Amino acid sequence: MVADWHEEFALRSEWLPADDPQSGRYRLTLTNRTRSAITGFRLGVSGPARINAAAGLVDALVVTQLSNYAELAPPAGYTLEPGGEWTIDAGLDYPLRHWTDGATTGFVILSDGKTVPTVTYPPAVAGSEPYRQGTMRLDGIDAPIAVIPWPNKVEVSGTRSAPHGLAIEPGDSPAAAAAYAELTGLLFPGEGLVRAAHEDGLPVLLSRDGGLEAEAYRLRFTSHGAKVEAATDAGFLYGLITLGQMARGARHERQRHVFPTGGLIEDAPAMGFRGCHLDVARRFYSVAEVGKFIALLAWNKLNRFHWHLSDDEAWRVDIDAYPRLTEIGAWRGYGMALPPLLGSGPEKTGGFYGKGDIAHIVALAGRFGIEVIPEIDVPGHCYAMLEALPELKDPGENGLYHSIQSFPNNCLNPAIEGVYAAIETIFGEMAEMFPSRWFHVGADEVPKDAWSSSPKANEMRARLGVTTGANELQARFLQRIQAFLTSRGKVTGAWEEAAHGGGIEKSQCYLVGWVNVEGSQRLAAEGYDVVVAPGQTFYMDMANGIEWHEPGAGWAGWSSPEKAYSFDPTAGWSAAEREHFLGVQGCIWSEPMTERAVFDRLVFPRLSAIAETGWTRPENKDFGRFSTLSNLMPNLYGRREA
Repeated sequence: MVADWHEEFALRSEWLPADDPQSGRYRLTLTNRTRSAITGFRLGVSGPARINAAAGLVDALVVTQLSNYAELAPPAGYTLEPGGEWTIDAGLDYPLRHWTDGATTGFVILSDGKTVPTVTYPPAVAGSEPYRQGTMRLDGIDAPIAVIPWPNKVEVSGTRSAPHGLAIEPGDSPAAAAAYAELTGLLFPGEGLVRAAHEDGLPVLLSRDGGLEAEAYRLRFTSHGAKVEAATDAGFLYGLITLGQMARGARHERQRHVFPTGGLIEDAPAMGFRGCHLDVARRFYSVAEVGKFIALLAWNKLNRFHWHLSDDEAWRVDIDAYPRLTEIGAWRGYGMALPPLLGSGPEKTGGFYGKGDIAHIVALAGRFGIEVIPEIDVPGHCYAMLEALPELKDPGENGLYHSIQSFPNNCLNPAIEGVYAAIETIFGEMAEMFPSRWFHVGADEVPKDAWSSSPKANEMRARLGVTTGANELQARFLQRIQAFLTSRGKVTGAWEEAAHGGGIEKSQCYLVGWVNVEGSQRLAAEGYDVVVAPGQTFYMDMANGIEWHEPGAGWAGWSSPEKAYSFDPTAGWSAAEREHFLGVQGCIWSEPMTERAVFDRLVFPRLSAIAETGWTRPENKDFGRFSTLSNLMPNLYGRREA
């Protein structure tokens, strides 16, 4: 009988917590809303929740599984009648904390292999509030001018009607004037933040002062205009951004903010490294989205963009020498090498960045004073890469190990000589694409039992005098990769695990501390240059609160805007340790970004909170002021709460 799919299937799920907060059951209910009975079917569900088959399923069995993707089958001979429901109770690898943890995509695989998407409702928990779209809106004390990050010195006087836009006389920095026009056009199309004097634009002169620091600026106000003084194009651009924020604040909230007619603002960043990371492997973001995101970083005076281009779930950068990396590794779908993961559907989905795309992003960022740091995560998190290049595996490896995300055998083997040839070829191509002096190589979350059944790896262990574990093998791998990058003029960046097993050359690297708050200080004490990015405060994939309706992850707890804002990255550090402190970085991991509205809710205003930590001196910070001003900062997708 041929089914009529003009109707639909529906998938609902519910988390049933137990008295033990680390346990509970996950209930999925598939409803047949079609007019036909089905039999011999399977249900595909995609995460981030990972069904634990060992915990026992009720009325179902796992047919296949990879990490957070699973196909479930009903008992043999089961028929799902029109209007009927099939309910499954399952155990999970970890308890659900927020609705974005559960299955966010489902589809039915019919007996003939065709797939039919389900209407998939957000996972529920008893007594929970429904999910609310939009970003957080905070309200605090009034601030006379609207600027984030807050400047070091504000001595302004007088008030005038809000300027409708800036009439910039390029003077000593035509590049900054052009960059500001491009930036505001991306973020505020139609607002006319750059306009001629005859359109009521505020006259703004750019005048060079070689005595200022590279990113510093000075603003002087008069009754008829303003002057920006700086030593570099970056300083001029930051001064214009401050003027633009002040003008928008006075224009959009005229009862709260003013635009001055006298006095000055003197400003310079507290930290040299003010960054944000974006994971485009778990979810793909178009070139236009990445471009607007970079504009948002500039509007917040951030100057480093850490671009996470590969992971287990995808490979996102086009490599001439290895076209299969994007032919295989950039795409997910039912029946493909990479199945639907993290809520993607059965259709082919994904994408990658060609060399022209990367050149566009790098150039755009450069015009906005932002350095693009590429990351290819090795030797772990390489499932997609190894699916595309299986010749890099040890054919003698006959056992399984799994990553913390449950990907099997997902690490490049340090004992395979061909691995180094491939990595050097790939990194060599990328070194030409990315002019940054920094190149990030990942190095996080290699399982302790990685390569334990690889004869070649065990031979390497014997040569090193090591009997078990992965740290020493990873360290030798990273040392060799670092030597190659050093020969290309690059400084190696890595996550904090690169210090394990002997570490890498300290004078040619920086490490990002992420596991906990204390980890960055330990790295600095060991002599590594450190960027502070603890998951507990600076990971913007963590939920804003503990409530079920708040989207986001929860492995590191939760981090409100106030918690992110108030975190002191070097509290308790010695003077010697502070010598190795480079700055701060927010991290955006995309697993919970099931909807674009979720992105906005998770990232904003925490991105601005981290930016103010990087720029504003501690004695000048004030969360009440920040919470008022953050309402004026733009989002990536422009969604706000009513």
